[in-house]
Amino acid sequence: MSRAKRKDRLMTGIFYAIGWIMLAFLLYLTLTIIFDGLKGFQWDFLGAAGNGIFNQFFNTIYLVFLSLLVSVPIGIGAGVYLAEYAKEGKFLTIFEISIESLSSLPSIVIGLFGYLDFIMWTGMSWNILAGALTISILSIPLITTETNNAIRALPVEYKEGSLGLGATKSETIRKVLIPAAMPQILTGVIMAAGRGFGEAAALLYTSGQSTYINWQNFWKVTSPTSPLNPFRSGETLSLHIWVMRTEGALNPSATQIANFTSAVLVVLALLFTLVTRRISDRMRKRNNGGN
Repeated sequence: MSRAKRKDRLMTGIFYAIGWIMLAFLLYLTLTIIFDGLKGFQWDFLGAAGNGIFNQFFNTIYLVFLSLLVSVPIGIGAGVYLAEYAKEGKFLTIFEISIESLSSLPSIVIGLFGYLDFIMWTGMSWNILAGALTISILSIPLITTETNNAIRALPVEYKEGSLGLGATKSETIRKVLIPAAMPQILTGVIMAAGRGFGEAAALLYTSGQSTYINWQNFWKVTSPTSPLNPFRSGETLSLHIWVMRTEGALNPSATQIANFTSAVLVVLALLFTLVTRRISDRMRKRNNGGN
């Protein structure tokens, strides 16, 4: 066996070992969080009052949904611009540096920016919409980068074939390039949603640490206690964990609540990832002709 092949096998084995070690660590961490959450489980944790976390569960899904409504169109649009319209030059360089800088900013800085823009300048109190817009600032760079990379990675025949059949550039982008790149774009959406599920620092200054919901006012969006009112304060699961571990000393079940909330948050993020991955796989098979 040649020296090059031995090195290749050695490095392959090392990378496989690192991958399996990381997978085992993630599996151990996930199972530990879920086990600790279920160990102190009480049925009243499922309710919407007292020690229940159902309101925080709803707030988390609602806030992430609102943030994706904002970040997905902007992120995909920016990614398409970079891949198809932007010309080499200083402006493009500044644009790319801005995206990279934005994606590397600490969430606490984005939270303070959201507090200044969406709370202080508007004169409103803490609200879910402000939290969603703040999370969108964190999410847009992820989706933009994935969209740009996904479109650039497509075979040039996709674009040339569509244009050759008489389609305009905008039609080619909307009907050919974006659908073909959508499986990879969904990876950016998954990353953005995962950050929204687990974010606490940015929401501390924007969405608030309290939640008052009257489920009988569900469809009365203008009511300050309606679940669908985006201008009410809305504590999320991640914020609830922080509150229970820092300010919940007077609650004898604070540790159990925090552990159970952590388990619910992990399962929620995992389910979202699995469902989105399933959709991505179906799109990829459809793009490959069902193979």
